[in-house]
Amino acid sequence: MFEDTAGASREWQETSALAAPALLGAAAGLLLGDLMHRGARRGLALGLGALGVAALAPWLVGGIASKVNGPATERGARRRLERIRDAAGAHEVEDELREQGLI
Repeated sequence: MFEDTAGASREWQETSALAAPALLGAAAGLLLGDLMHRGARRGLALGLGALGVAALAPWLVGGIASKVNGPATERGARRRLERIRDAAGAHEVEDELREQGLI
């Protein structure tokens, strides 16, 4: 039960950490919007939008990679099994069995 509470707390902290820059940016936009020239606002908005997309790119790539290589996929399961076999020395056993002609 303690682990579930800690996990929920950690998830909430990550979510709030992701939302904080957006909220601060929106607040700054509301405060400074009328002080800037229309052309300057448009350029700044496009630049900040491009920076936001660039900041999300690693998160998107990580999410896609986990979907492709995750343990729920055939490729991910195969890679995990290979790592388990490598750690246990299964290749050495297979090589020895091949030498004896059993495989």
